[in-house]
Amino acid sequence: QVQLVESGGGSVQAGGSLRLSCAGSGYRSSTYCMAWFRQAPGKEREGVAVIDRYGTTSYADSVKGRFTISQDYAKKTLYLQMNTLKAEDTAIYYCAARDYCYARSLSASWYNYWGQGTQVTVSS
Repeated sequence: QVQLVESGGGSVQAGGSLRLSCAGSGYRSSTYCMAWFRQAPGKEREGVAVIDRYGTTSYADSVKGRFTISQDYAKKTLYLQMNTLKAEDTAIYYCAARDYCYARSLSASWYNYWGQGTQVTVSS
């Protein structure tokens, strides 16, 4: 059973930075991919960034140039460095993963496994 555990959320003022981590375990294959999603109150869950096993990344337009996704593939750990945070970045951030992954996607339906979420609050 795949398990994902996020950490690193918190409260920060606008313009500040936070780094999220997601420790994964239990993958059945060596071809998994991982992504970050977020969900603000009253809004749908949206894809933020994704990275495949080759290190190729994709980002939502709203975070390009401010957020960086990275991974330690051997340790099955995912990171999200968030800089120049804005109030509209406030949300619960979720780590997601898919086993036997052959493409990157920012669609929530692509992923099989989800973490419990970590709150990020940015005050203006």
